[in-house]
This record gives sequence, C-alpha cells and structure tokens, in this order.
Amino acid sequence: MVGWCTLFLNVISKEPPECAMPEDVDEREINHWWKAKKWSYANLNRLYVRYGNPGGLTKNNDVDYTEVAKYFIANFAPEILTRYLQQVEKWVKKETWLSKASLYYTLNFLDECIKPKSMWNLLKPHTDNLISHLIFPVLCQTDEDIELFEDEPQEYLHRKLNFYEEVTSPDVAATNFLVTLTKSRRKQTFSVLNFINGIVNQYEAAPDNEKNPREKEGALRMIGTLPGVLLSKKSPIADQVEYFFVRHVFPEFRSPHGFLRARACDTLEKFEQLDFKDPNNLIIIYRNILESMADPTLPVRVAAALALQPLIRHDIIRTNMKQNIPQVMQQLLKLANEVDVDALANVMEDFVEVFAPELTPFAVALSEQLRDTYLRIVGELLSRNQEKGDDNEFGDFLDEKSITALGVLQTIGTLILTLESTPDVLLHLETILMPVITITLENKLYDLYNEVFEIIDSCTFAAKSISATMWQAFELIHRTFKAGAELYLEDMLPALENFVNYGTATLVQNRQYLDAIVDMVRTIFKDDKVGGVDRICGCKLAEIIMLNMRGHVDDYVPEFISLTMNVLTNDELKVKSLRIHLMEVVINAIYYNPVLALHVLETNGWTNKFFSLWFSTIDSFTRVHDKKLCISGICALLTLKGQDVPVSVQQGWPRLLQGIVRLFQTLPAALKNREEAKKEDNFEYANYDDEEDEEEWGDENEWTNEPEEAEDVKDESAAYLEFLNEEAQKFTSVTDDDDDELEEESLLETPLDKVEPYSMFKHALMRLQQEQPALYENLTKNLNPEEQQVVQGAVHQADVIAQAASQAAAAAAAGGQPNGGAPVAGQ
Repeated sequence: MVGWCTLFLNVISKEPPECAMPEDVDEREINHWWKAKKWSYANLNRLYVRYGNPGGLTKNNDVDYTEVAKYFIANFAPEILTRYLQQVEKWVKKETWLSKASLYYTLNFLDECIKPKSMWNLLKPHTDNLISHLIFPVLCQTDEDIELFEDEPQEYLHRKLNFYEEVTSPDVAATNFLVTLTKSRRKQTFSVLNFINGIVNQYEAAPDNEKNPREKEGALRMIGTLPGVLLSKKSPIADQVEYFFVRHVFPEFRSPHGFLRARACDTLEKFEQLDFKDPNNLIIIYRNILESMADPTLPVRVAAALALQPLIRHDIIRTNMKQNIPQVMQQLLKLANEVDVDALANVMEDFVEVFAPELTPFAVALSEQLRDTYLRIVGELLSRNQEKGDDNEFGDFLDEKSITALGVLQTIGTLILTLESTPDVLLHLETILMPVITITLENKLYDLYNEVFEIIDSCTFAAKSISATMWQAFELIHRTFKAGAELYLEDMLPALENFVNYGTATLVQNRQYLDAIVDMVRTIFKDDKVGGVDRICGCKLAEIIMLNMRGHVDDYVPEFISLTMNVLTNDELKVKSLRIHLMEVVINAIYYNPVLALHVLETNGWTNKFFSLWFSTIDSFTRVHDKKLCISGICALLTLKGQDVPVSVQQGWPRLLQGIVRLFQTLPAALKNREEAKKEDNFEYANYDDEEDEEEWGDENEWTNEPEEAEDVKDESAAYLEFLNEEAQKFTSVTDDDDDELEEESLLETPLDKVEPYSMFKHALMRLQQEQPALYENLTKNLNPEEQQVVQGAVHQADVIAQAASQAAAAAAAGGQPNGGAPVAGQ
C-alpha cells in the first residue's frame, strides 16, 4: 500500500508537460496526463473510503480491516490531505490548472474528512479559506454555463437538472461538502453564512455597473444548500431567513440577468419548508413566479414552474391559484413540449390532484394536450432508436425522454382518478387516450407498461363498466401478453380483473374474449420462465373468472384444477403465499360446482391429498376473503348428496364442520383487521410532524459552543449499509414456513364481498338436517362443547343479520330511515 499511495501522490503532484495542456479545455480534460491524474485521485479516495476510515467500515466484511483503517487514517490520510491542499493552493493562485475530475475528487476527499475527528482537526483550520477560494468559485457560473444558458437553454437545463449524470461534476461535490459540513459541524454554518452575507451585501451596495451577477448567483446557490440546517427546529437563525429572502432574493426576480432570475426561483423552491410570517410576502412570491413562468428565457420558465409546486401548500397561494389554474396548466404543457424535463410532469400531476374541481371543465382539452405531448415524446424516442438501428427487443432506453413520457402517463392517470364522479367525461377520455395505449403496447415500450396498464385499470374501475373502446384495449393487452410480455401479468392483473368484474355479460356472449383470458392463465402456468409471483397472478385470474361467471365456465374448471394441482403436488419448494393461492383455485372450483370439482380431483387421485392439505393449513387462510371463500366451499360440500361424496374422503367428512368452526372463530378478528387496513389506506400524510428533525439537529448549543476537541461524527451511510446487510442476512435465513401470511388487501373487490357467511352456513346446515339427518347427526356428534357453541353462535348471528335486514327493508318501504345498521358480522 505504501508503494501504491506514493505512486498516486507523485502522479498528482507532477507538473504536466506542455503537450498535456492543449488550448481547447475539452481536449485537455481527455488528455492521457489528466486521465492518469484522475485515476490517481480516484484510487486514493477509494482506498480511504473503503478501507482507510475506521468510522466507515461495515461489520459484515469477510475480512476485518479495522487495523488497516486505523493505520491508514493515522499515517496515509493526513499526507493525502496535505498534497490535495497543495494542489488547491496552486489552483487558487492560478499557478496550475486542474481538470473537472481532479477538482471533483479533491472536494470529495475533503467531504470525507469532515466526520472523523482526527481528519477534521487537520481540515478545520483551512475551512474558511476553502469556502471562499474553492467552494464558492466552483459554484459560480462559468463562461461555458452562461454561453449554454443563452445559446442552448435546453442543454443548460439538462446539465443543471440532471447533474447526477455527470459523474465527476465539481459543483455537485462542492454542494455535498457544504451539506456535510453544516450538518455534521454545526458551528461552521456561521462561517458559511458570514461569507454569503458578505457577497450579497457587497452586491447590494455596489453601483449597477459594478455589480457582479455571477457572484450573487453563486452566493444564492450556496444558501440553497442549507435549508435543512437553517430551518431545523433548534436553528437560532430560522426567523431571519424570511428577511434574507425579502432583501436579497426578491429583487432578483427583476434582474436583467436570466441566470439570476432562474436562481431566485430555484432558491425559493429549495426553501419550500419556510413558513412566511407576512402573508404579503407570499402574494409577492406568487406574482413573481407567475410572471417568471412567462419569462422570455426557457430555464427561468422551468425554474418558476418547479418552484410553484411546493408553494401550493400555502392556503393563500392555493386560493389565488384557483383562478389561474387552467392558464398555469397551459403554460406547463407548453413547457413540457419545449423541453423534456421529467420534473415538470410531477408538477402537473400534483396540480391535477390538488385542483381537480377547477380542472374538470378543461379535462377533455387537458387530456388531448397530454396525449399529444406523450405521442410526440414517444415518436421521437422511436425514431431515434430506429436511427441507431436498435432492434433491442427489451426497449432498454430509460433515458430522459422515457422518464418524461412516464411522468406524462402518471399525470394522465391522476386526471382519470379525479374524474371518477363524471362517467360521461371519462368515456370521452377513453377514446382520446386510446392512441397512447396503442403506441406503447404495439412498440413494446416495456418501461412504460406499468403506467399504461394503470390507465386502463383506472378507466375501467372508475366507469364500473367496459366500453367498446376498452374492449379494444383488452385485445391489445392479450396480443401484448402473447408477444412476449407474460412477465408483465402482475402489472396487467388489476385491469384484467376489471374486465371480468364489470364485463361479465360481454364475456358470456363473446367466447373469444373469455378464451383469451383463460389462455393467459394457461400460459402463465405452463411457462418455465415465470416465478411464483406470476403464478399467483394466474391463480387470481382463474379465481375471478369462477367467482364472476358462475354457471358459464364449466368447460374451464377441470383445466384450472389440473393446472394448480400439478404445481401443488410437485416437489418444488413453494412459498406459503403461492401454496395458499393454488389451494384457493381448487376451493373456488368446489364453491363453483362441488360435484364437478370432486369428480376432477377423484379422477386424478388428488382428493385425499387436497383435503389433507386444506384442513391441516386452515389457519393460514387469514384474510376475510380467504375465510369467506373457505366457508363458501365447505357449505357447498355440506349440501352434497351422500352418493356424490367420494369414498376416499367419506371417513374424514366430519372434519368439514370442525374446519368451518375454526373459520368462524377467527372471522371477527379478520374483519377487524380489514377495517384497520382500510383506515391505513385512507391515512392523510399532510399534517405529520417531523419528529426525526428534533433528534437529528439536537441542541441549540451545538451551533455556538462546539467543544474544542471535536468528536467523530457517526457515518450514516456506513450505518445504513450495515442495516441493509443485516436485513439481507435475515431474508437469506428465511425458511419456507417463515414466509409471511397474506396481507389484507383493502381494495380487493370480488363477488364474495356480497356473500354473507353466517346466513349461508345456517341454510347449508338446515338443508343438511332436513335432507340427510343421519349425516347431520354423524357430523355434529363429533363436535366438542366449545365447537357446538360456535355453531350455535353462527346460526344466531345469521338470525340477527336477517332481522336487521328485514327491519331496514320495512323502513325503506315506508319511506323512513332504518333504525341503526346491521351489526358487524361476528359481533
């Protein structure tokens, strides 16, 4: 390691020869000399971060590097810091030039020196100098930035908004350094603020012809890295931030320099958590942002749009915006067509959600514009891929355009959800959006499938019926599935369930559609590529067909049973959730037609296997849906004639009643659990209090009385990696039986919701008693006193429910209101 580090340090310190310094800066960046320097910096940083900092080591390494790290941070890291600072000093004095990568890795290393105590003690004396002579210049606009701003605004936006794509961007590293510094060494925040104040006050005092707009912009960019610290609960200066805005940010909305106007908008966005005391200031902001959205320069318009989004949390701005929202949406759509910035789609999505009532009259026009925007982006995507001769079947081009297209789809999805109460508008929207669905599915744009299937799901769910347009969409889904998209069945499933739930009548008449859905079940079971999740989707689809189409799918039931029993009885290890879903297909078949189902099981020699498995795992059927299904299946079996019960299971028949008793014992708790799940789904996040803030920023004294002997600051990233590793360990040790039970799905809708289990059981029991008294006697005598009590309780509950229903019906007939509601089942 000594040899390696010495080599890297020598390369960094070596003066580059003339041939390494061509006139053109871009050429200089890629010259082999500067590449060698870049890798020397990168390797030293990597050694320090991975093996040289005791605070950053994770416990789960195969080798314990603690001794290496202690030695490195004591002997190597100080020398690396010294050499890096020497290079920075030369750069500041303009004695040497440093490439972007060299600056980036230097800043990165300085960032990593803030938390360990020994390194911070070495770095601390240099921080004021570093802030003013390194961090600040790196954050100011370069000539190249300003040229891009004026001549290629789209490229400027791309660079400023997608900076993470530029892996070695010095300004990103400088921003990270400021965040770590002010968060980990709180007292240093004052040094940063004093510097910023010096710059903005100097700018304010200077005559117009002597003002330096780049410096002002750089200072605002610096303050834009600090909102987390400045607005924290214990911050001693939180109440001065509004004054800073009024005095130093507001005037820049009128700046003659476009990049400063954009920075004013951006600073506002960064401080979205600032609560303004003076409502007039919010009105001033709102007017300025609206004007900035009509600014002649594109980056200002985009920055204004992004700043408007967080502002809608203020009542006064929301109220004012209601009058302008159609115009604001027009502006946003126009912007989305000028530049592909995925963040704009998030803004539109938010506005569609918050201002749904105001936008409903414009929904049709809005969806047409969203459709056109989407078709344009996708058209450009497709033609670009053709130019590249890209016959890549898996559509791997999740770039900026794809992400923007994704955002537009999400906005469309949100718009549909807000129109649930206007079915006529929705119907119109379906025809408008059909080209969006078609172009995505026909061109195999896999990255966008999920959102498109969600749109189909939202349209069909909101309408609670299937229009001719949506049946066209169904044909497309089936074609897509058959053309190699079977692994997307999970994304398709909610929409497919709607086609069965709300399109039953059409499916009964149009055998072709029904065949297509069954074909999807068949394919997913016979495909070797698919995993357990996909098979579960196949089970759910088979289940929804049998539940909705009672009496119409006799031909398919034997196949459903065979497909699932073949998987259930093979020796592959299956997670619990898959086993449950496989069994539920068979239970559904029994509920659908017990004679037919038992015949299929018996013919294949599966009867005993299945019943043993079902009743030995009866407690695994935890959700309300599962319990209702099992009760319905058992009730169907109880009404069978003696001759229809296969000999192989006659002996175990009394267990039917014990199984149903267990289900009724646990049903009330499951119902309660489902109510809780519904409440959680309706939970509003709007008013949560940031508890973590309190703990994280600690005491006010941290700002002013930092002890002379600085401590190590805990490295959260290392702690996080450790946590992930521990979680991964837990998962790898999970055995099949530790697999979680099925979670209650509050949005799951099936015809079983209408089934009232207590009455169903009572009727089955009475019928059994009347038609087959001997069997009834045989079944009931095996029950112990507690089980008999559960049976009586269930019958009594059925009477209570029936009585409540007849009272409600009588009241309704009399035109009055029913007195009280039916009690919750199981009360």
